[in-house]
Amino acid sequence: MLDTGLRLSEAIGLKWRDIDFSTGRLHVVQGKGAKDRILWLSAENLEALRHWRQRQAQVVGRTPEHVFTTLKGQPLKPRYVQAMVARYAKRAGIEKRVHPHTLRHTFATDLLRACGNVEIVRRALGHVNLSTTQVYVHLVDTDLEAVG
Repeated sequence: MLDTGLRLSEAIGLKWRDIDFSTGRLHVVQGKGAKDRILWLSAENLEALRHWRQRQAQVVGRTPEHVFTTLKGQPLKPRYVQAMVARYAKRAGIEKRVHPHTLRHTFATDLLRACGNVEIVRRALGHVNLSTTQVYVHLVDTDLEAVG
């Protein structure tokens, strides 16, 4: 979620068939507003997903339809992912409350810092209106003001 900007519901609903391992293309199917979009995965993320798929198949006994599942192959529940994100943030020494949506905000901020193009960020997040994206990138503006 941090490296792609996926919403919690999109991550939970992600299916193996939505990932093209040869090109790194991730097809987000029916995201918010029933909109599809395309994202790109890094080589490192693709490799991690390959290993995860192998391990998942061993644990579950088959390759489930969904990428992220329980040990029985069922899709994860939102509350479980929310608790997991909070737990790992705490382990990492992050004192503020971290939610799955926090990862999406961080993705947007990092992408804007890297490319400097709010339109690319808008498309990556799947927003229809640029004004929605502006909410995600307000921190970058604050950083720029501090430097200027």
